[in-house]
Parts: sequence; structure tokens; C-alpha cells
Amino acid sequence: MPKILVIPAIDLQGGHCVRLHQGKYETEKVYFDDPVKMARLWRIQNAKVLHVVDLDAAQGSGENNWNVIHQVCSELDIPIQVGGGMRTMEDIDRAVESGVYRVIVGTAAVQNPDLVSEAIAKYSCRKVVVGIDVSQGEVMVDGWTEGSGLDAIEFAMDMEARGCRRIVYRNISRDGTLEGPDIGAYRELGGRLAKSKITVSGGIGNHHHLIALNSVFDCGVDSVIVGRALYENVFPCQQFWCWNSKEAVDLSLFSTATLKGNSP
Repeated sequence: MPKILVIPAIDLQGGHCVRLHQGKYETEKVYFDDPVKMARLWRIQNAKVLHVVDLDAAQGSGENNWNVIHQVCSELDIPIQVGGGMRTMEDIDRAVESGVYRVIVGTAAVQNPDLVSEAIAKYSCRKVVVGIDVSQGEVMVDGWTEGSGLDAIEFAMDMEARGCRRIVYRNISRDGTLEGPDIGAYRELGGRLAKSKITVSGGIGNHHHLIALNSVFDCGVDSVIVGRALYENVFPCQQFWCWNSKEAVDLSLFSTATLKGNSP
């Protein structure tokens, strides 16, 4: 049976772990004040990869969260993929130098697609991937606040032609809703891409939704980013992982999950 990798999400704003509803910043809910401790807790709960988004950097305003990101990368033994504000080669260089395993380029891929080609040539398609945030089939930019006028699938195909081999596809309308994944969109996207793997995001609300993703495994979907559902403890197995007594968890002990260098 296919195995979809579950990747916990840590969205950073003002140094805190937050979640948004349908990408709207005014719906921000703070779930945890210490992102580094949260990252270590996900590791204890057997996370093999973490997905971190710097929402401040994504909006291009306020202080970014690089001190926190650097600390997360330093203290964990699993790959950390980071998106938000990756608009120049200098941003990508800083991320890699900070220990980020995989850099997600979003807005810049739309506004300066040559940056994707350049970054992949420098760091490889394993370390540089493209994030596509989608609303009604349109690619959104600037922290999901503005439309680009680009069709998401056509854009993904262009990125693949430039050497991209992983797309991080986020359905904004389902983000934070717990209403289920957009299986049809994933199948359509996967059917148009020839070489790329797909990490999906948005809508996961229970284990049935995770199982449903197995139906698009053969379309290239091999991983899913989960945020709110994990933070709100919707999966029964989390009870065994001491979520409700997290203050007593020994965060110096990690699980037996695959170590760095072995993520998809």
C-alpha cells in the first residue's frame, strides 16, 4: 500500500506558532509560543520532516523569523523545509547556510522564474523546490494576498521544464478548514507533470483524509503538510504521544524516525 509522508507544519509570525484560516492573516490563531519546543515535540511524535513558513517574510513586512528557523535547524536531526520570503539568491543562500534542507520558492518563482533555474543549478532540484499557492486555479503571491493571473497547472509545468522536481501545492480555500483534500486538483496536476513529485497542503482534518490521498499516490503525490489537525489533536494516536502533557515531555529524546538525508 502507498505510504504518504505526513509533514507537520510550523507557521511563524512574530516568533510564535500560528495557523491561518484560508490564508487570511486576520484569522491568525496562536497555538504555541515556543516554535523550537514545538518542533522538538513534533520530532518526538515521529516527524520525519518539518515544514516551516515565515509568514512575516512572506508578506514582506515586519521582522522575519530567521533566528528561530536557524535554531530549529540546529537542534533537530531531521530535514527542515522552509518557505516564505525566498525572493533572491541571497535569501536562498542564507537559508542553506542556516541548515535548511529544502528551500521553497513561491512568489519569486512567479515574478522571477529565472531565479528557480539559477537556484536549482547551484543547489540541485532536491534542495530547491517551488511552492504554488492556489485559489480557484490561480497562483497567488505575496503571502497569498494577491493574484498573479497565472494558471496553476501551466505554471507548474513551466517550473518542471526549468528543472523543478518537486511542487509544494497549497489549496488556499481549504487551508485550515479540516474539510478534506482537493483530490481532483491533485489528480489533474499530477496528470500533467512528467517528472515532478508533489507535496500537497490544505484541508486535512482526519485519518480518512490521509487515506484518501493514497488514491493519488500514482499521480506523484507522496507527502502532505498538516497543520491545524495536528495542533488540535484530531488523530487518536496523538494521545499516546503525550500531547496533553507536553510540558512534561523530555524534549531531549527523539524518536526512531529516519534521519536527515533520507526524506523524499
